[in-house]
Amino acid sequence: MKLSRRSFIGGSAVAFASVAAIGGRGQAATIPEAPTTASPSMQPPVPPPSGQDYQPVVTLNGWTLPWRMNGEWKEFHLVAEPVTREFAPGMIVTLWGYNGQAPGPTIEAVEGDKIRVFVTNKLPEHTSVHWHGMLVPNGMDGVAGLTQPHIPVGKTFVYEFQLKKSGTFMYHPHSDEMVQMAMGMMGMVVVHPRDPALHRADRDFVFIMSAYDVTPGSSLPNVAEMTDFNTWTFNSRVFPGIDVMPARLGDRVRIRMGNLTMTNHPIHLHGHDFRVTMTDGGWVPETAQIPEATTDVPVGAVRVLEFVADAPGDWAFHCHKSHHTMNAMGHKTKTFIGVPQSALSRALARAAPTAMALGTSGMADMAEMSMPLPSNTLPMMTGTGPFGGIEMGGMFTMVKVREDLAAGDYRDPGWYKHPPGSVAYEVNVAEAGEPARQPSGGKSPGTEMPGMEMPGGMDIPGMKHQGHH
Repeated sequence: MKLSRRSFIGGSAVAFASVAAIGGRGQAATIPEAPTTASPSMQPPVPPPSGQDYQPVVTLNGWTLPWRMNGEWKEFHLVAEPVTREFAPGMIVTLWGYNGQAPGPTIEAVEGDKIRVFVTNKLPEHTSVHWHGMLVPNGMDGVAGLTQPHIPVGKTFVYEFQLKKSGTFMYHPHSDEMVQMAMGMMGMVVVHPRDPALHRADRDFVFIMSAYDVTPGSSLPNVAEMTDFNTWTFNSRVFPGIDVMPARLGDRVRIRMGNLTMTNHPIHLHGHDFRVTMTDGGWVPETAQIPEATTDVPVGAVRVLEFVADAPGDWAFHCHKSHHTMNAMGHKTKTFIGVPQSALSRALARAAPTAMALGTSGMADMAEMSMPLPSNTLPMMTGTGPFGGIEMGGMFTMVKVREDLAAGDYRDPGWYKHPPGSVAYEVNVAEAGEPARQPSGGKSPGTEMPGMEMPGGMDIPGMKHQGHH
């Protein structure tokens, strides 16, 4: 990760700048340098340099914001600013974010910590920061106009509070929030328990979900859209640009998810069952946890799932709303499945040689075609696996479980090597023979009932037939 000018970890050397907008507080008279990065790659976890031990989180396609100690305060510096974000190779989007990225970096601390967050506004309009789900003094809640003034352009405000409970939370503006959140201004906050043995996990991942309406060929989201989005993201990335989540066989894995889109997301994990152990309100008691393979993440909420990675393989992890695993979908596209289009295709070819009539046999061909696309636009279905096109986009990635993965290794281990005989395969019908068929009439064995005849369908006394379904 490339940081601005010098490494910035708690206890390391930092640069200071005067902040006239802060006021006369002695400890807040100078602010730390603001690290920045534009890399879309997942950065290694930042282990605690001293003090409380915890398993640090890893942010999908993101990073953890470094901090410094100033007396008894942990100090962070967020810079709200225009940024560009690579959603996947071949698509760059103009957004607003923090410290060079949208979403902003993850803020990570420990229950009981006193934290001080400096927020510098480099946007073209005022802003604020709300600490979603966190218990803070009213004047630090970040609802501009209600609990604080808006942060003017070019000014720096500071938020100070003690972390009263562990958990997973979010941060986002409460200042022109329709525009600013639609432009990507959001991030995650992870607060670890004071007891390092409590709720311990071996691998701890975190990301936030956001949605955009980006017209094909453009790079600026339509901030006035409320329902008809065409790009669904994990940490403002779409498949195949989303990081995978590697895990060592037997690891206890935690995945923290925030949702600041305009709809809920049923998140589904293949190959394992899990339990929801936390919301943005706190930890879920063990007696209230149930085994699930899919959990719904409501709007404006956090869900945290945990499981033991006990099955080797490359396991899909995705939103189960199928349109949310597509890129740049045309929602007004007509459906022509099963409709012959040969005449239409010939006429279309004469009028527009580069156009195509789509949909006769579904959309699977789209993943393999090299159709001309508008600039700065991704195919709807893209990404290739060891057996061909994966035909996914949007909110899709993989949990890759390996026996030989090192404890601190978060690199993509490549494709899973299946044991011989463990992959679904084609049957040669000519050699195997046709499967046995039921006798004519379609009656299954054991369905005949004495005294009841069902010629041509089910005939029940007292039921009058009104026609055929």
